[in-house]
Amino acid sequence: MASALTIGGLALAADVHVETVRYYQRVGLMREPQRPLGGVRRYERQDLARLQFIRRAKTMGFTLEEIAGLLQLRGKRACAQTRRLTELKLLDVRRKLEELQRLEAELVQLADDCAHAPRGGHCPTLEFLRQQ
Repeated sequence: MASALTIGGLALAADVHVETVRYYQRVGLMREPQRPLGGVRRYERQDLARLQFIRRAKTMGFTLEEIAGLLQLRGKRACAQTRRLTELKLLDVRRKLEELQRLEAELVQLADDCAHAPRGGHCPTLEFLRQQ
């Protein structure tokens, strides 16, 4: 990689859209380099590393607010703080998994009901969706 990237090169290297980089700049997660007179802004390796950090954290389900907090952590207590946040995220993921398992069971039941519904009769799935 060259020592400096354009915003397009930065986005490509991190596998995000240019508008994502701009959004992260607007919300304060990424810096916006100075534009040289008549030139193009250039991003450094640390900008790419930060963007990749944000992307990985988003993939793990962290919110932008949580990511902003993670980016600020330094020092001896950083691991303890990160562990607490990670444990909370894990609880959230487990709750979502339980919800997805309930949804899976409902969908399996609806598919089975539809498979056994009399021809020309009411569709069990549509009836279920119409319930209040």
